[in-house]
Amino acid sequence: MSEFLNTGAWPTDVSGNTSLISARLNALDLRDGQMEALTRADSAIGVRERIACYPDAVRIPANSVELYIVRNFLSVEECDALIALIDDNRVPSPVVADNPVPLSRTSETCYLYAGPGPVTVVETKLDALTGLEPRFGEALQGQRYAVGQEFKPHHDYFDTGQLYWRNQVPIGGQRTWSAMTFLNEPEAGGRTNFPTAGVMIAPKAGNLVIWNNMDELGRPNPGSLHQGMPVEQGTKYVLTKWYRERPWG
Repeated sequence: MSEFLNTGAWPTDVSGNTSLISARLNALDLRDGQMEALTRADSAIGVRERIACYPDAVRIPANSVELYIVRNFLSVEECDALIALIDDNRVPSPVVADNPVPLSRTSETCYLYAGPGPVTVVETKLDALTGLEPRFGEALQGQRYAVGQEFKPHHDYFDTGQLYWRNQVPIGGQRTWSAMTFLNEPEAGGRTNFPTAGVMIAPKAGNLVIWNNMDELGRPNPGSLHQGMPVEQGTKYVLTKWYRERPWG
């Protein structure tokens, strides 16, 4: 099984086209909300440059989203320690929405806060990968998917047209980057699908997938739509970190 399958066109160089982005940003009409978009786009340039220099980081060809895979981001021992923490603390997974769709997310979840050694290891590696300030990151979230469990197509960014957005503004605002690490490999199923981008990623223990939830102008990108496909056999464990545009909490 390949680590990822895609039907998209090859992207630009992993470092991105900074001059093109700058030109487009300069052309923006700075209406309400555009200043935040400018800041997010500027921050993304730094993250992009950091990932380009990180060992075993590769940009995945995708039609509509800036998407990378980092092979062997965590060791087998680190993955096993995190799985044990998830199993000890898991509860039914929440969904952020005004009217959550029943059964859209059927996994179990736990938050892993700073303290235990395995959590510190992951946080340190994520800091080195992204260059983002730790205070911009939400708490790590561990997820466990049993047979038949899934997370239907969704975006990680917040819909500013929904009422819940008002509660997110004072605690960090928009989600910018998502970093998800596979902690094991189920016997069958459990791939992560980016349907708009034309990319399907197979779980492989220790591999990290990171993507930008914003477009090149810093606006929420509908092309970042993704889903956790149902597990067909075995159990899937993943670890997710979401970053905000401002300090979280």
